[in-house]
Amino acid sequence: MDYMSILNKVTSEATDFINNPSRLDSLLVQLEQKLQSIPAIGQKVSELPVMIAMVKSWIKGEYQFSVKVLATMVGAFIYLVKKDDLISDGIPVIGIVDDVAILGLALKFVEPDVNAYRAWRAGQTGRGAFEAESAVQS
Repeated sequence: MDYMSILNKVTSEATDFINNPSRLDSLLVQLEQKLQSIPAIGQKVSELPVMIAMVKSWIKGEYQFSVKVLATMVGAFIYLVKKDDLISDGIPVIGIVDDVAILGLALKFVEPDVNAYRAWRAGQTGRGAFEAESAVQS
């Protein structure tokens, strides 16, 4: 199975999460816990806290964006949290390669929206983009 097929599959699973804010919030908590165990890997992983904040803002009704973008992000989150992915997370170092690949592919599709959210959030807080991003990561 190729990464595009996997992203399409988990994107379709995302509808169940999108229609249940409590379930979606639970997924985000699981994802944040998993991220604590993954060493930072380049730009892709560094965008994850912003993507999580973006979905949380959607749950709260503070920020709206397309369902396609939402489904792509939630689908990637589902894959990151899943126990039965292509390469077991239990394998040191290479166990997260597939997770990073799925995240990178999702980010490729949603990056303009993530950048727009980052700018919106910076304007909402009255802080610069760097300060706003730091606040999300803490």
